[in-house]
Amino acid sequence: MRKAFAETLTRLAAQDERILLLTGDLGFMALEPFAEAHPRRFFNVGVAEQNMVGLATGLAEGGAIPFVYSIVTFALLRPYEFIRNGPILHQWPVRIVGIGGGFEYGSAGYSHYGLEDIAVARVHPELTVIAPADHQQTRAALLATWDLPGPVYYRLGKDDVTTVAGLDGHFELARAQVIRRGGDVVILTMGSVAVEAAAAADLLEPLGIFATVVVIASVSPPPVADIARVLDGMRIALTVEAHYTTGGLGSLVCEVVAQHGLACRVVRCGVGTTPRSRTGSTAYLHRVHGLTRELVAKSAQDALHRG
Repeated sequence: MRKAFAETLTRLAAQDERILLLTGDLGFMALEPFAEAHPRRFFNVGVAEQNMVGLATGLAEGGAIPFVYSIVTFALLRPYEFIRNGPILHQWPVRIVGIGGGFEYGSAGYSHYGLEDIAVARVHPELTVIAPADHQQTRAALLATWDLPGPVYYRLGKDDVTTVAGLDGHFELARAQVIRRGGDVVILTMGSVAVEAAAAADLLEPLGIFATVVVIASVSPPPVADIARVLDGMRIALTVEAHYTTGGLGSLVCEVVAQHGLACRVVRCGVGTTPRSRTGSTAYLHRVHGLTRELVAKSAQDALHRG
């Protein structure tokens, strides 16, 4: 998604001189298209993410549309107070771009795991939160939201190759994308782990279990009506996210079920414990926390068997 982001932002910047890109000393082999095309609007602030957000806040107050780029934990969590007191409270158009949500920087250890960012971001009703599922949807989401009047948080993955079958890059703010329909269980997912969620539905079909698969990239504003509509009349819903089970997509879906009085049981597939003692590849950590396609399919089977 990094390549899609950089290429799309470079084209947008050619049309609008207000667009700036700031990085916290990373993005090498990804941000070069922007830096080469618009060198006077590209700033490497260094490993100083709080200062980066403070600088972006001042630039936004002066009429610019600054994008600040770093790993999820450093883009959103380290400068959180600066984001809260600047762009959010004043509704200035700062764009926070967090790379590698979940375990995508798994080998770098716990400090680099982005497992609570959605919970932190979506608590603010006037912060737009976008978590695309693949690089095609990243491009569509950026084109649809880059010029919104208030702040935006983008949670982007590192994969610039894999696509989610049936999604075809579709994105619409405050809407969900239904990429598959089945009458036995609903699987709702966000971010790059959507690839595993969609593949789990493929594994379930030969077993006679037919799943509806829903991709939610617009986390805030949330697609409440779409979620309620797809869950109405269903017994079981699984949420699949590379995030803690508290505060993220699973919590959002539970809120919709409670608010609409739906008779649907929600099973949250995510990270339920603090992974302080484990490190390794993304695939390994997904296996540990039940986020592979095989384990998601097994969770669906278990939920249906329990009734």
